[in-house]
Amino acid sequence: MATDEDGTAAPGGAPAPRPTGWAALRRAAGGRPSAGRVTAAVLLGLLGFAVAVQVRSTQAEGLESLREADLVRILDDAAERSARLRAEAAELEETRRQLASGTDGARAAVEEARRRAEVLAVLAGTAPATGPGVEVVVPDEEGAVDADQLLDLVQELRDAGAEAVQVGGGPGSAGGPVRVVAQTWFVDGPDGPGTVEVDGTVLAPPYRVLAVGAPETLSAALGIPGGVEESLRRRGSEPRVTERDEVLVDALRPPAEPQYASPAPAGG
Repeated sequence: MATDEDGTAAPGGAPAPRPTGWAALRRAAGGRPSAGRVTAAVLLGLLGFAVAVQVRSTQAEGLESLREADLVRILDDAAERSARLRAEAAELEETRRQLASGTDGARAAVEEARRRAEVLAVLAGTAPATGPGVEVVVPDEEGAVDADQLLDLVQELRDAGAEAVQVGGGPGSAGGPVRVVAQTWFVDGPDGPGTVEVDGTVLAPPYRVLAVGAPETLSAALGIPGGVEESLRRRGSEPRVTERDEVLVDALRPPAEPQYASPAPAGG
């Protein structure tokens, strides 16, 4: 005999309608909720609430535990990045206006192409770069600084706006220098602890890193609490970060010939 969603017979023996809403949920749960199910649901709800409160508390403590000077440095770093992005946006807008200005458009297009070629040469490591920046020296008398540590340092500099970076070379350093570009790789050296291999060149401490960019921003990024400098100190190294008015990154990479890619036709 057909029954309706509450389990009673439908009039005239007609097929019962499909259960909907709360009746469907009740049937899927196996009938009326038992005391055990209610208790489990309440406990799960309390557990989720406790986890959310703990996460919020941990996030708050992460900032509250910092000193005022550390907070100011983090804010200055954020403000510096924001100002740099605004300046880049303004420059791009000015370039767009010049390219669309009619008679001066062709001349502006040539100048823009030349400028972009110079920028790309610096980014690709095929041209030297100079400007303000920082010099970082990482001693490693105990052989505890590995490739991951050195890569973290370079990545932090690039995230902070470094436009050209080289690793190795300099007084007392063995190997290098090596220009750091997008495809640069770091692995532990073949001689075991105490060396790092960068793009096939084995470097030995002290590791010297030169970076072109805003000196204050680069230095602040490395000194953020819990960041690169603290990580290196935990390994027994005492990194020295020196802000300089002029840094020369002169390690070069040969231009790479693409194996598969070729320029697409204009308009294609």
